[in-house]
Amino acid sequence: MSPDRPEEQDVATGLSRPGLRGREAELERLRALVEAVRDGEGGAIVLLLGEPGIGKTVLLQETISIARTHGFVVSHGRAEELHELAPLASLASGLLHGDPPLLSSTDFADLADHHDQRIWLVERLAQLIEERSAGTPVLIAVDDVQWADPLSRFALSVMPARLLSSPVLWLLTGREDPELYGQEPRTTTLPLRPLPDTALTELARDILGGDALKQVAELLDGAGGNPFLATEMLAGIAASGADGTEPPERLVLGVRNRLADLRPDTLHFLRIGSVLGRAFSLADAAALCGRLASGLRAEVNEAIDAALLHDDGERLLFRHDLLRQAVYADLAPSVRRALHREAASRLVAAGRSSVDAVPHLLKSAEPGDMEAIGLLGTAATDVIAVMPDLAADLAVRALELVPPRAPMAYDVGERAIVALTRAGRYTQARDAGDALLARQPPLDVFARLQSVLGDTLWHFDDVHELTRRLTAALAAVTDPAIRARLTARLALARSRGSDLGAARETGERALAEAERAGDREARVLALWGLGEIALNAGDCAAAVEHHTVLSVFDTAFLPEEAVARIHMDDFDTVRRLLRTAGAPPLRPAMLIWAQGTLNMGLGRLDDADADLVTAERLEADLHVPGNLVNIRVNRGLLAMLRGDREAAREHLDVVRATVADRPNTGNHATHRYFEAVVADADGDHAAAAELVRSAQRDHPFLRWRLLRPHVVQAVGIALRGGDRDLAEDLAAQAAEHATRNPSVPTAQGTAAHAAGLVNADHGLLERSVRILLTGPRPLPLAAASADLGRALGTAGDPAATPALTRAHDIYAQAGADAEADRVRDDLEQATRRAGRRTRGPRPRPDQGWDALTASERKVARLIAAGHTNRSAAEALVVSPHTVNTHLASIFRKLAVRSRVHLARITLAEDDAGTATGD
Repeated sequence: MSPDRPEEQDVATGLSRPGLRGREAELERLRALVEAVRDGEGGAIVLLLGEPGIGKTVLLQETISIARTHGFVVSHGRAEELHELAPLASLASGLLHGDPPLLSSTDFADLADHHDQRIWLVERLAQLIEERSAGTPVLIAVDDVQWADPLSRFALSVMPARLLSSPVLWLLTGREDPELYGQEPRTTTLPLRPLPDTALTELARDILGGDALKQVAELLDGAGGNPFLATEMLAGIAASGADGTEPPERLVLGVRNRLADLRPDTLHFLRIGSVLGRAFSLADAAALCGRLASGLRAEVNEAIDAALLHDDGERLLFRHDLLRQAVYADLAPSVRRALHREAASRLVAAGRSSVDAVPHLLKSAEPGDMEAIGLLGTAATDVIAVMPDLAADLAVRALELVPPRAPMAYDVGERAIVALTRAGRYTQARDAGDALLARQPPLDVFARLQSVLGDTLWHFDDVHELTRRLTAALAAVTDPAIRARLTARLALARSRGSDLGAARETGERALAEAERAGDREARVLALWGLGEIALNAGDCAAAVEHHTVLSVFDTAFLPEEAVARIHMDDFDTVRRLLRTAGAPPLRPAMLIWAQGTLNMGLGRLDDADADLVTAERLEADLHVPGNLVNIRVNRGLLAMLRGDREAAREHLDVVRATVADRPNTGNHATHRYFEAVVADADGDHAAAAELVRSAQRDHPFLRWRLLRPHVVQAVGIALRGGDRDLAEDLAAQAAEHATRNPSVPTAQGTAAHAAGLVNADHGLLERSVRILLTGPRPLPLAAASADLGRALGTAGDPAATPALTRAHDIYAQAGADAEADRVRDDLEQATRRAGRRTRGPRPRPDQGWDALTASERKVARLIAAGHTNRSAAEALVVSPHTVNTHLASIFRKLAVRSRVHLARITLAEDDAGTATGD
């Protein structure tokens, strides 16, 4: 036999039963994982990878049998090559069928009602599986995941990590494609190699009986260690013998040996079936054959008797995909293409959806095929919400089929630009649009294309090019709705410029045009632009007005209203907004960003950090990290407050890499400010001041979006850097902002604080504290109290002590350990008790129960009490996504793998706390 195949590994159990020869080691690994999940060790993920026929499905089926004997509820699904357009079809094939089914049809119908919300759908599906696994371990097996539809692939890349604390074992089989899977720490990858010689010998004995002849061993070299091919060869030997040294042609051809004796009609029927996929309905095959289904009884029976097909009661299936491939390969390419095209037409004529017909069109449609162009466009529209990448591919293919210079190219091309932009493929979208514009379309078409390209260019943050194109399109447009959209996009572009007054006029004109035209898209864009302009100008009341109207008109913009109200210190309304966000919420990552912004304002640093981690994870799940720089900058600033310089630098590294990859104007300004804070902490005060100045100079539209919460810190950086002019400029801006926002305590108090620092004025610092005591933000109050205390302490005023004590207590309560330590030093100096210095509470450790934040302890106790993630989220009035983030942190800090272990530790800690009176 071939020396390239591995020798048999020694295992304690010896050889397995027939059908599993040579897979003893893998089977033992799978058995151990089943038992670990059953015994409460948490969830696990297994990937069985290898070529067709290598034995993945046999191992999967054996694992299912083992799991059932251990009391698992089993979901066994299979992905089909031609079903990639059916959202969640690959997972649903298993979840809804079983004994008992893992999910009820009612549960799945609820999911289907919200199929256009990927994040919500997957989170809800994870919640249902979590609830189902609460009392019984679950095995979810999916065969041939390389053909899974995009929504199932998305779910399989996200859900296993969500459910690692639950007794859920995921078993996925597929070909080598590591990009399919999200690799988690508890992922076991089992690559299946060719069978060793000893296993092939045992396989020969199983089928032929007695000792395998030497000639048989030589013939098996042709199988290359592939157990399916070897079995086919051995079955052929059993039927026809193996006389002579040269193997019969049927054995050399491997799988084709079963086809040689079939009647021509049966072979034709099988070829038709191979075009329809591994699994197909008799009715579809009959239609493609041009015969009645009842007239194919003989062909079906002969194919089943030859062990080529299997009838599962609903569909006919090729017994193995290698069999289907062998039959399909016998068709000439032109015949395949013609059969696929005919299949698409017959499916459409029979009333089937584009989901069924389009896979065949992708294999057969030629330029000028109008039916194919229409069906591809319909399918792209149907799937864009949940599978934007697939929608983009379909829309682009439709455009490729449009004949050169055909007028319909502009409509089809417009849909392709929208789909590509939705999928985040901005360069391809711009190139597609420019190719259409190069054809010199009619003026109104030119304007319409520039309008949809406006969204693409907005994501590039190429404001100058966007403005140039929009201005040119406005000179050509006659359609009132398109004019309103273009004007609204121009207002958005101008929101990034220095003349915000002109930008506001453009936005107001756009809103009036949108209302006259009755165009919803234009109205949304105009309100969004006006809100952005108001925020950039520091006009918080106007921002709230525009974003409130916008979020009522389109609930997807509720996060923008929440953030605008946070700038107004209207925290109570924000809490209500976030609690009443719809289910499923639109743009969940942005909603959680708003929650994190609120928690930062409230001084809940641990909760804010958890929210930011969750928002980043949700964006990563969707592959749209549009807010990554803001998230990491805020996490870095939180780390600085805590005194964790190492974490802050890690965040800064991510920010630098992201800005280099996508040079967004806003990202640059935020990045520079973060660099300034780090440089200042490192003692490079001059460089820090210059970085703040550059952010002010180069990005004036961002002054109050960026510095609104940080102006006092920026003033301190300027003063330490010896740049008094910058400090005075910043204080003057703070005063202007306070004038624009007279009802916002933080704006008034911050302005007094900044002026007090610049002028060394105790009275202004005292005024700042008085104002901030009426507001909802503890950290600005702590900063003002600390600076007041330091100023009073320098003057020898005993009033320094209560001011510094207040600052210390607020910082300590918030978890701002670095600032608390600084104030403690000032407090001890002010009270002249340096010899009795105490360091206060110990820093929170990294591991163990004491490492948990207050929110994490609440989550741990709820989970220990039997709550699911969803019910824990409801009890805490937070998102289930945030509970997931807390749980991941809890498991890491406590070094546990399952809810069972977490419950034991939590109960033990609570008992210990009761005993000690803690």
